[in-house]
Amino acid sequence: MKTKAVRLYGKNDLRLEDFELPEIKDDEILAHIISDSICMSSYKASAQGNEHKRVPKNIDTHPVIIGHEFCGEIVSVGSKWIHQFKTGSKFSIQPAINQKEDPYAAPGYSFEYIGGDATYIIIPNVVMEAGSLLPYEGQAFFYGSLAEPMSCIVGTFHAQYHTLQGSYEHKMGIIEGGNMAILAGVGPMGLGAIDYAIHCDRKPGLLVVTDIDEARLARAASIYTVEDALKNGVELKYVNTAGIGDAIKYLISLTNGKGYDDVMVLAPVRPVVEMGGKILAKDGCLNFFAGPSNTEFTAEFNFYDVHYSSTHVVGTSGGNTADMIESLDMMSGGTINPASMITHIGGLNSVVVTTLNLPNIPGGKKLIYTNINMPLTAIIEFKEKGKSDPLFCELAKIVDKNNGLWSIDAEKYLLENAVSI
Repeated sequence: MKTKAVRLYGKNDLRLEDFELPEIKDDEILAHIISDSICMSSYKASAQGNEHKRVPKNIDTHPVIIGHEFCGEIVSVGSKWIHQFKTGSKFSIQPAINQKEDPYAAPGYSFEYIGGDATYIIIPNVVMEAGSLLPYEGQAFFYGSLAEPMSCIVGTFHAQYHTLQGSYEHKMGIIEGGNMAILAGVGPMGLGAIDYAIHCDRKPGLLVVTDIDEARLARAASIYTVEDALKNGVELKYVNTAGIGDAIKYLISLTNGKGYDDVMVLAPVRPVVEMGGKILAKDGCLNFFAGPSNTEFTAEFNFYDVHYSSTHVVGTSGGNTADMIESLDMMSGGTINPASMITHIGGLNSVVVTTLNLPNIPGGKKLIYTNINMPLTAIIEFKEKGKSDPLFCELAKIVDKNNGLWSIDAEKYLLENAVSI
């Protein structure tokens, strides 16, 4: 089987190539990738090359396929797995396989024949044994690609913990019916966190979302409305902290002086982190979700409150397989719709440039359809491009009907009408 894939050979050395896949072994699976969303982690791996902890040292002679947020269909199943998986079934992948021999090895970083930025791949036995091939019953492939980033959000909620005076037991999860704040919360991951907070089975009573960009706050409020949140038992408030003299005092006032049981910080910005610590309630938990690139990043935290008010901090950077399964189930059932994360669409031909320049491209998730040829295009640019291109003209009409969001109808139309790669 011939495949076309983006492979990493060294620092900033990504190449889109055609090559032949070997015949699958009895313990392997051949799969067809349909979609992959590009993660900042792929940019970091590309920039660091074989100095990255997940990337093998010999990529100059044995290049790896990049991309780890992918969804596709099974093409052929080796005899070992024939009773468990069927051809034609949709799937997603949990990239954190955590194998004993190499705990850092992961699809999209470490393997020659499996990664999301490809047309066809071979899923090896080590991935299968780890239980990382996850069945997906939903219709839209892009949801399967968003399962991995969404699982990171789910994991953040599950990693929150609280204590009871006189007991050493940590009670995991957010405080149900409590006060929650998501700071710097209207970026792509913040939108996913709002969606999950409103629609999960363990909801806060009050959810305050802050940012300093009024346009992004307004956009978030149009997608996840105050009215919809209230129907689900959550009092939702959007706050632009840039226009408030004493933002900390104001945020605490929204809780009638109690403070917040759960605070999630989604930007590696010192004043935002410190604000999160200052608005915590007694036994409040701050989750530092934003991953800084600066290894010396620090912020002040009040240790008087740690001692006397039992405040605490946790950090999460990913989700486990259970989190990913929960994400897939919620998306398949229509409980959550993380399409709000997606701001750009492109084909496999756009992956190299997009990945290498990812920090400089504004917006949220860049969704790649691996079997088409299409420049990376912002969804908000569809209408303008549609003046000269019928494909974008129709896509613009479809997303306009869906509040500017990518959708299953947009995906179907693109896959049926785009130029094949």
